[in-house]
Amino acid sequence: MNKQTNRKKETAVQLKLKQRFPLTIKRLGINGEGVGYFKKKVVFVPGALPDEEVVVEVTNVQPKFSEAKIKKIRKSSPYRVEAPCPLFGECGGCQLQHLRYDRQLIEKRDMIIQSLERHTKIDPSTIHIKQTIGMEDPWRYRNKSQFQVGMKQGEVIAGLYSMNSHQLIDIDECIVQKPETISVTNTMKRILQDLNISAYNERTRKGDIRTIVTRVGVKTGEVQVVLITRQKELPKSSLIVEEATKRIPNIRSIIQNVNGQKTSLIFGDETIPLAGETFIYEMLGDIQFELSARTFFQLNPEQTVKLYNEVKKAANLTGKETIVDAYCGVGTIGLWLADQAKEIRGMDIIKESIADAKRNAAKHGVKHAKYVTGKAEEWLPKWVKEGFRPDVIVVDPPRTGLDQALLKTIQQVKPKKLVYVSCNPSTLAKDIDFLHRQYKVKSIQPVDMFPQTAHVECVALLTLI
Repeated sequence: MNKQTNRKKETAVQLKLKQRFPLTIKRLGINGEGVGYFKKKVVFVPGALPDEEVVVEVTNVQPKFSEAKIKKIRKSSPYRVEAPCPLFGECGGCQLQHLRYDRQLIEKRDMIIQSLERHTKIDPSTIHIKQTIGMEDPWRYRNKSQFQVGMKQGEVIAGLYSMNSHQLIDIDECIVQKPETISVTNTMKRILQDLNISAYNERTRKGDIRTIVTRVGVKTGEVQVVLITRQKELPKSSLIVEEATKRIPNIRSIIQNVNGQKTSLIFGDETIPLAGETFIYEMLGDIQFELSARTFFQLNPEQTVKLYNEVKKAANLTGKETIVDAYCGVGTIGLWLADQAKEIRGMDIIKESIADAKRNAAKHGVKHAKYVTGKAEEWLPKWVKEGFRPDVIVVDPPRTGLDQALLKTIQQVKPKKLVYVSCNPSTLAKDIDFLHRQYKVKSIQPVDMFPQTAHVECVALLTLI
């Protein structure tokens, strides 16, 4: 009885804030933090790596987990390296710069396995989970930045919020961004400063500029700047345009987007062209795309080509198949598959994306593609009633995964193949679990779209049982 009582006491132990103890790190968590166990309680430790022995101090206690910070590393991982960015651990943008790159690729594959173990009844060893496809040069790859704007000691700053806080970190150099995006953002900061344009204050909900969004066409060199504002009236807008045009020679598109809501979402619903075109051009392989301000486009063009080639391999088309491209954006995946498909139908809830998709298809002479604004779960049943039944459905959803209504629609429509492009292993696993009675997971190919971060993209092939 005493032994049982002691065991019960041990499992009921509650950690306390600022409590210190030694911890062995077992694995990386989904957000890139080290994961260890203290008296059967899971502890997340940012900056810790698998197999390290560390002394930690508790910073947050929750019923099912605790968070802690490293106070001392007793045994360091052989894969630990010095992070090259001076803001690493502060800005929140990267989580794995301190882990050697070849090991990042191994750990990202393991994150997919962990997610399957946690969220499904499927044995991961029964699935062909391939080695992660990485980059030769895993730096300066991001073609778009979204930096929040603020004030510090009378100066306009722009950057990211520090991890788990609302402290804005000014970023005037970033080694995972394309140099052009940083240069343009820094120029826009100086213009706002010179013209005395106010920055939005999250606490008071006053000020003009909330966010500077900069996108560069890596292959074309064209630049688009979007100023996210609190209200439609933008002071000195003509002067902002004049200075931006003068100081940024390759700027093609200057856009204002209005977002007056108290929200973490970047974009609002109203978009106002200020100067130039409403889009910029970008190339993937031999295909040219028009990109409007609000349209989704992958942030790492080099890896996107590899990702879409994996989609093409998984679909394994013969030229006779009908395809649905759900969450189609500007039509990138559908157009990538177009030369091997009988018909493509895509949908997206953002009307600007659909307008871009139609133009992109027309420009490349793709006449067997149809794009509509709306949700897949609404359009698919209509099309099925009209006699259109897709052989393959390709999905590329946001991090939240597939809408429950779409999952049920897929079950009803029963395409022969589902090619699932995922940016979140946890929601991928949950969606697989929902579908696994009808679909077998044949393979999962991880692709490292975001080196130095904990994010991993993958292409999962599900076939009808």
